[in-house]
Amino acid sequence: MSFPALNLAEDWDFTELWIDPTASPPYVLILLSHESGKTQIYDPAQQYQVIFASPTYQEAKLWLLEDEYERVEQRLCAEKALV
Repeated sequence: MSFPALNLAEDWDFTELWIDPTASPPYVLILLSHESGKTQIYDPAQQYQVIFASPTYQEAKLWLLEDEYERVEQRLCAEKALV
């Protein structure tokens, strides 16, 4: 299975997976937070299109919680290269 190449900024800080546990199988969304604080939510089922963007993580989190999405426990953080 191949995935489309994502054109994502290199300055991302962390990403989270959010699921709708009422769907079967659970519906997955990807939250990507940039170092600037800007946050975008991508939908893998829609070819990774941005379905929500906000200037803050908190605003994006509230948007997901309103639709009863739940965050998968582990957060993936960007590794910073030491120069």
